Amino acid sequence: MEQFLVSARKYRPSSFDTVVGQEHITETLLNEIKQNRLAQAFLFTGPRGVGKTTCARILARVINTDSNPSIDPNYDFAFNIFELDAASNNSVDDIRQLVDQVRIPPQIGQYKVYIIDEVHMLSSNAFNAFLKTLEEPPPYAIFILATTERHKILPTILSRCQIFNFKRIEPSAIVTQLKSICQKEGIEADENALHIIALKADGGLRDALSMFDQMVSFSKDKKLTYEGVIENLNVLDYNYYFEVSENLNVANYSNVLIKFDDVLTNGFDGQYFLNGLASHFRDLLVVKNTSTAYLISGPKQMLAKYQSQAANLSSGFLLNAINIADQFDQTYKASRNQRLHVELALIKMANINSVIHLAEELKKKSPELKTEQKNPAIEAKQDLAPIPSSDTGSKPPNTLRMGRLGNMVNNPSAFAAKKQEEQEAKTEAKNSEEPLQIVSEPPSLISLSNLTLDFANLKKAEGKSFAYSLLKELGIDEQDGKLIITLTNSRDQSEFDELKTDFLRFLNLKSGKNYQFEVKLEKVEQKLLKVYTNKDKFTYLAEQNPFLIEFSKELGLELE
Repeated sequence: MEQFLVSARKYRPSSFDTVVGQEHITETLLNEIKQNRLAQAFLFTGPRGVGKTTCARILARVINTDSNPSIDPNYDFAFNIFELDAASNNSVDDIRQLVDQVRIPPQIGQYKVYIIDEVHMLSSNAFNAFLKTLEEPPPYAIFILATTERHKILPTILSRCQIFNFKRIEPSAIVTQLKSICQKEGIEADENALHIIALKADGGLRDALSMFDQMVSFSKDKKLTYEGVIENLNVLDYNYYFEVSENLNVANYSNVLIKFDDVLTNGFDGQYFLNGLASHFRDLLVVKNTSTAYLISGPKQMLAKYQSQAANLSSGFLLNAINIADQFDQTYKASRNQRLHVELALIKMANINSVIHLAEELKKKSPELKTEQKNPAIEAKQDLAPIPSSDTGSKPPNTLRMGRLGNMVNNPSAFAAKKQEEQEAKTEAKNSEEPLQIVSEPPSLISLSNLTLDFANLKKAEGKSFAYSLLKELGIDEQDGKLIITLTNSRDQSEFDELKTDFLRFLNLKSGKNYQFEVKLEKVEQKLLKVYTNKDKFTYLAEQNPFLIEFSKELGLELE
């Protein structure tokens, strides 16, 4: 029986023309050979299975063949090529043996090529022993270093080499190579199946060929099908993502959760499903623009299906869904209930369209409309504890609940502010009971004070209490079409600077004029009042805030 040879060895490239997906490197090496500009040392770096060692062997053979036209082109110059596995030969003694071999010139051909694979595994002492030879080798010696982890190599080694970065091979290039092998081997393969193999290989052709051999061995009649490949490679079917996306778009929670349960039942990890769904949303987003449609990671023959679903999903939905998937992916490992974690992400995705619709409805409303506010009086009542009544009808003790009222006891000004809010709430409630009167006053006759108060109420509705207090007591006069704003301190001035643009636009819109602001800062001189006794202190504070008197009466306080 003929011995089986794996496809990775059987179809290994023997020339630069047959190297897959690394044209930027092969063209450079060929030009160096033609122009006789070969470097003394090369560093081939990149992921596994992308052709680093293969290109090193081809380069070693080509430079000797071109320099010796009289020799048979099929001669492999095996005695001129030395390969060292640095993973198992990483000591100083191994490098010393290599240096001793470099001193012997080649017997056939012009160059001796030393290929050191996994060079990052060399020890620091071995690197140091190799430095001098790498920098000044004999004219017939060429070193080719290959590694998957460039960051582990000493900078002194990197500076002595020409560095070639091998990239991951595109799935389309891998599919083309697999099709070629199928034709040579007489294998019938579905293109979707080959695309799944290419995606699973993650840019490595050697991995793709290994999986290809495995799939061919699984099929009895040398026929690769999409269903068979996804079953054996443990890949989730694309149809799951299409169906879940459709249900998320219409907020169908039940079907989404059923599909996710089916995914878990088939043995797939929740995070794997979440990442796949995010990639699916990304593909839908890129196919919305014809110029980026080629960037999809799915099979190109499914492009029409992607475009059909992308037409039904908004960009806002896709962007928010990707963001949610990314956030939940980062916290997946820390979650104790990982199934619930993914289900919560799916439910949030299903609510995206309703949130977007609500935001659009709010945008359509006039920004000048006041939003509904909570009644401060109700809040104050909720903060106060009910005082229990005794069975004998005696007066209950003055007890206070902890919470906001406790803060009022420690901070009398907070109590005064609460009382003021209650009074304002009562006034607003009384005004709301009166019938609404339509003011037919022309915009030009509306007083500046009323407009300022309206704008202050808008800021209060936005939760900007300091701006409300400032505007409510703002000194404003009109002189020759210019509004004179008088402020008393720098803090008020900085606060007014933040809202003056919106304030001016509001005044001009309501009054129909084109006002400009002129701000004047007039500092008020305050005489220093000396207070000594507790009564003097209380009297001074009561003058600033009359609510303190009512506060002291309610608590039954007596001043000495």
